[in-house]
Formats: sequence, structure tokens, C-alpha cells
Amino acid sequence: MKVISDSLSFSTRGFNDMKDLTGDVSKKLSGSGLQNGIVNLFVPGSTGGFTTIEYESGLVKDFSEFMEKVIPSNVTYNHDARWGDGNGFSHVRASLLGPSLTVPFSNGALNLGTWQQIVFLDFDNRSRSRTILLQFMGE
Repeated sequence: MKVISDSLSFSTRGFNDMKDLTGDVSKKLSGSGLQNGIVNLFVPGSTGGFTTIEYESGLVKDFSEFMEKVIPSNVTYNHDARWGDGNGFSHVRASLLGPSLTVPFSNGALNLGTWQQIVFLDFDNRSRSRTILLQFMGE
């Protein structure tokens, strides 16, 4: 088994900004030379997370509206009282989603469903520069 570490860097707008990383991860996989295994994506930080979704404008909007209903941004959080940065909601949203995602691959291709893409969500209340860590493990 071989382990290859890599990264992706990009900017986000915050407030549920969703980035489709599927193409970028596929390119990194192709460059790795690995054929079969898993890739783990991880965001260092506590205001972003990963999931898979059919990345199309309707679901992007639905997801954002769902997060606002479940974890509203316009209420007071204890985190805000302590730090004064107003992003308590972003920490709660990110902890619900999680900081990592693992996707299997075989024959040099990600094993995703037809309508399934890898997405990163930035829940913070401001623009950010993000670096995502990738670790490919396989043969």
C-alpha cells in the first residue's frame, strides 16, 4: 500500500458557500498513479465541512435554506458571547457535517454515483482562503 498526501487551495465566500471539488480530486487521483484505494479529504478549521450531493443550483439553494432552518444564523450563540465574532452558527453547522470525507476509488476513478459530487461547505460569516488536505491510500 502507498500513501500520498496532497492539498487543494481555493477561496470561499462563507455563508454556506458550496464548492464542487469532484474534478479537482479526480485530477489529483490521476496524478497519484494509484488505481485502487481510498481518498480522505480533511479541512483544518472548525467552520467548514464535507458531504456529497447532486451539485445543481436547486439543491445548493435547498441545502443552504435547510441549514438556516435547522441552525439559524440570526440567533445568539454562547460562542458569540465569548469571542464576539458572530460565527457561532458556523461552528455548529460544521460540527454537524464533519471535517472529513472518505471516498473509495477503483481503476483510477472515484466510486461516486452518477449524480453524486464531493462538496466542501464554508459556513463561516466571512470570506476565507481554504486549504484542504488530501490523503490517497491504495495501490
